[in-house]
Amino acid sequence: MKRETLFLKAALVLLGLPILAACVLGLPMVAMEAAEHDYEALTWLYAIFVVMYISAIPYFAALYQSYRLLTYIDKNNAFSDLSVSALKKIKLYAAMISILYAAGLPFFYMMAEIDDAPGVILIGMVIIFASVVIGVFAAVLQKLLRNAIDIKSENDLTI
Repeated sequence: MKRETLFLKAALVLLGLPILAACVLGLPMVAMEAAEHDYEALTWLYAIFVVMYISAIPYFAALYQSYRLLTYIDKNNAFSDLSVSALKKIKLYAAMISILYAAGLPFFYMMAEIDDAPGVILIGMVIIFASVVIGVFAAVLQKLLRNAIDIKSENDLTI
């Protein structure tokens, strides 16, 4: 395993651990605490939790595809259709996360109205925009990689 990709693979694990901890420990603790206090916005809070839990699925799938992409790079197979496919899936997962949070934005707004905390809306918007940036970046890389593969195959045919 190459040292450069080992660092990136470790970074992927470090990106996944906080989300896994939030899904397993953090969100249930917040839900139990809110239920104990007879919180008036409990339905909106549960709707936000549903969005967060559902969005964790494409998040971890995108991390897995990123790991596979790094594995292709390790095997000197970066310029292949497998890499293009992995980038396409990452782009799709980023779009899924953006759509989920865009659909959940009204719930964030209701929570912000009840708690009088406008920062709650910003959290949802930051996640949407971060996912869009990742999706656009993956789309650009996918197009560049596809062009490089096409040029390489044309050069192989002329030789």
